[in-house]
Amino acid sequence: MKILLSARFLLMFPIILLTAKIAEAQFLMDMIDTTSEVGKGLLYLYKKFDRVNISGYMQPQFQAADRKGVSTYNGGDFAPQSNNRFMLRRGRIRIDYTRFNDKSQPGVQFVFQFDGTERGVVIRDFWGRFFENKWQLMQLTVGMFPRPFGFEVNVSSVDRESPERGRMSQILMRNERDLGAMASFDARVKNHPLRYFKLDIGLFNGQGLTGPNEFDSYKDLIGRLSLKPVPLTSRLSLSAGVSVLDGGLIQNTKYEYFTRTRPNGTKYFAVDSSETNLHAKAPRKYHGADLQLKLKHKWGLTELRGEYWWGTQTATANETATPGLLLDVPYYIRKFDGAFIYFLQNIVNRKHQVGVKYDWYDPNTEVKATEIGGPDNNLNAADIRYDTWSFGYNYYLNDHLKFMLWYDIVNNERTRTAGFINNLQSNVFTCRMQYRF
Repeated sequence: MKILLSARFLLMFPIILLTAKIAEAQFLMDMIDTTSEVGKGLLYLYKKFDRVNISGYMQPQFQAADRKGVSTYNGGDFAPQSNNRFMLRRGRIRIDYTRFNDKSQPGVQFVFQFDGTERGVVIRDFWGRFFENKWQLMQLTVGMFPRPFGFEVNVSSVDRESPERGRMSQILMRNERDLGAMASFDARVKNHPLRYFKLDIGLFNGQGLTGPNEFDSYKDLIGRLSLKPVPLTSRLSLSAGVSVLDGGLIQNTKYEYFTRTRPNGTKYFAVDSSETNLHAKAPRKYHGADLQLKLKHKWGLTELRGEYWWGTQTATANETATPGLLLDVPYYIRKFDGAFIYFLQNIVNRKHQVGVKYDWYDPNTEVKATEIGGPDNNLNAADIRYDTWSFGYNYYLNDHLKFMLWYDIVNNERTRTAGFINNLQSNVFTCRMQYRF
């Protein structure tokens, strides 16, 4: 769902920026005459906005693909007559406001973030958070914010070492964010016995930002239990997490398809047309587990990350992304799995980093490649597994400027479906600069 910013906000935004920037400068307090009405007003603005933080980043990039019109999850599909392009991948501005109590403890946090590129301007984050300060253990977040599922989904694009998230992440968690409410257990006391653990449990609409509004009464229950980085030795640390999503969507027809096995052992999609299917709940159930190891050495860091997802996804015949609208078509229910694996290594010093990433997404684990596209089985391109190897180099000039050179090698299963009998040439090279403030 693209939520366009109004022209009024775009006109007001420079004023907000200017006001916050003035309030940021502590020495301006010396010039405020609090005996005048103007001075009192400026003092009020200073006190109101002294906890405002404005940050952002921009990611201009050049990409080249193996052929024209490549379909890719590295910044979106290429135009039919183009195999190279300049684009502004992301342009984010984020405003944070945090209110502290007289003990310097956070009480309320408000976040607004939008993304502006040549493709338009959309809201990315719009949420508020309440902090419990009696025991300093609980938080409540409400609004539009990232789903608490998995590790890679919740790594910000400004910090992620590869240009994009994995294919499975982009399909099943499109845009990462959803509307909902989340309770978090996260000890903020220094020596609390559970300080290394964090638990997030939230209730969300389900379709994320892919539709204009909620179209049914079913919600996604999402939970994640995280182990924060724990030192195993003076140089080696470990972190991990487990995630679960239990949700679904309403069926607007009585037809649903499941993968079944014929007497000869081949797979096919069989239809269930029971009248009870109409307006029933079609399942979406995900599970995830992740592990991260980080080793410190004289060059910087060596990191190894692994994450595996599996579960059941309901979508349509021709794609496996969660529908953003209420559709009058049959739903297809598939078993899936996939993974993301990163190896990151600083060389010489922390300014230089090389990386290798491997991810796969199998949208239908119950079928073989040679069965897809077979006669009368309803299996098509939506059931094809993809494996992607990515190799890259990052150069961190300073805290505000990063250069990225990455090459993605994408392999699809060889099937009997027209256009996918052989591996498509879908490799993409990305050269990116990232400015950050």
